[in-house]
Amino acid sequence: MPVATHKAVINATIEQVMAVITDFESYPSFLPEMEEAKILKSEEGCWEVEFRIQIIRRLSYTLRLVREGPGLLTWVLIDGAFQTNKGSWSLESTEDGTSAVYQIDLQIGHFVPSSIVRSLVGRTLPETVSRFKIETERRTGTSSPS
Repeated sequence: MPVATHKAVINATIEQVMAVITDFESYPSFLPEMEEAKILKSEEGCWEVEFRIQIIRRLSYTLRLVREGPGLLTWVLIDGAFQTNKGSWSLESTEDGTSAVYQIDLQIGHFVPSSIVRSLVGRTLPETVSRFKIETERRTGTSSPS
């Protein structure tokens, strides 16, 4: 599958958005497909996190996530259900808040027809970014301009 990207403007600061993105263990509270997110290892700006999701079937995987600056978080697959899972959150200040760009390169390790993968990513990616936007704005008490 080619790299997929989705963008949203979030009515919050870069720091507030990044605080939600790096609060991995809270993901199950606002991402319905996420059953568990457990931090296995944490160092300054670097985490190894095990995720368990339910999409078509239950999948587990572990990512190494690195904060590479105030507005950039990248990740790579360490272990799990995918051949490839790498991507990033890239955040930039705008006059309306923060422009958040989510990018992912995902290759499923088991045989799944590419049409199903495209459908899942096409539907799931915008929903996921929207849920991060809603959660950040809920935590900060803001809402996006109409």
